Amino acid sequence: MSQKNETAVLFLTLLITAGLIGAGYWWFTRRSEINLPDSAQKGQNPPGNLQGFNTVQNAPSGLFNYGGSTSWAPIRLRVDSAIQAARPEFRLRYVDPVGIAPSSSTGIKMLLDGQLDLAQSSRPILDQEYNQAKQRGFALQQVPVAIDGLAVAVNPNLNIPGLTIDQLKSIYSGKITNWQQLGGPNLTIKPFSRPANSGGTVELFLEDVMQGQAFSANVEFVPTTTEALRKLAASPGGIYFASAPEVVPQCTIKPVPIGRQAGEFVPPYLEPFVPLSQCPGKRNQLNVQAFQSGKYPMTRNLFVVIKQNNQTEQQAGEAYAKFLQTQQVQELIQHAGFVRIR
Repeated sequence: MSQKNETAVLFLTLLITAGLIGAGYWWFTRRSEINLPDSAQKGQNPPGNLQGFNTVQNAPSGLFNYGGSTSWAPIRLRVDSAIQAARPEFRLRYVDPVGIAPSSSTGIKMLLDGQLDLAQSSRPILDQEYNQAKQRGFALQQVPVAIDGLAVAVNPNLNIPGLTIDQLKSIYSGKITNWQQLGGPNLTIKPFSRPANSGGTVELFLEDVMQGQAFSANVEFVPTTTEALRKLAASPGGIYFASAPEVVPQCTIKPVPIGRQAGEFVPPYLEPFVPLSQCPGKRNQLNVQAFQSGKYPMTRNLFVVIKQNNQTEQQAGEAYAKFLQTQQVQELIQHAGFVRIR
């Protein structure tokens, strides 16, 4: 073979090899569902690399059942898959309760009953839950990993400057029944809520807003926030409350500023308010600074609940909490719509 032909064959071989390597890289990144950030594609170090996950020591190997608060759903979607991709020996399986809706309460109960290895809660552990654990020979620990808040929403066509905590209580206790009583239009108020036993969000509202007072008979109970938001969009006088990340970015309802007193309203969203006509191209974002500072009056922590029994369950719960407290996961939590704890 002439030198000219050998050179052509060598060039063709190198070209084919490069093509195969490129195709393999494309196949791997797509099939493994790895989306490289722009910084990685440009050859820079991405801000969220796997080093954050690798700093967590003594994470046990195995499959661990977990569950609990529905407010955690955005975190489960973004964070848990990232943990398992970085630490494949630490596998997580979400478990729904049988016959009842998932919630903080059902998650902690399943943890007490040995059906879960760790639980996710949107409220602190209750005294009775601490006592039940003690009676069964172990303790419970709660580790805060994120800040959340309750947001109140109304029909998008309703114009009110805001609501105080006392006004919210009066609405849900039946004392105020018309928006005209609050400076709005002559329109009957239609309050919606998930059932009182549905979890940490409603429990927090009952404790902090209702101060132990029961809902009035005119409150319509709906099983899920998704259904409640649909009803709210179709009810001119409607009002509903839920976890702020579930409310603030929505396109069919309007979040309402809340204040401890009249004239001190703090919006759960960043100002200026993004008109709903621009959604979903542009969505409202959480008022992170007001949540972190406590200026917004209805905030709470999200907790990992750990069974302290010196067994594998305790190791799994402690490792999961440590994963969520790393810098990398705190960034993911923020992207999920919550406020980072650190």
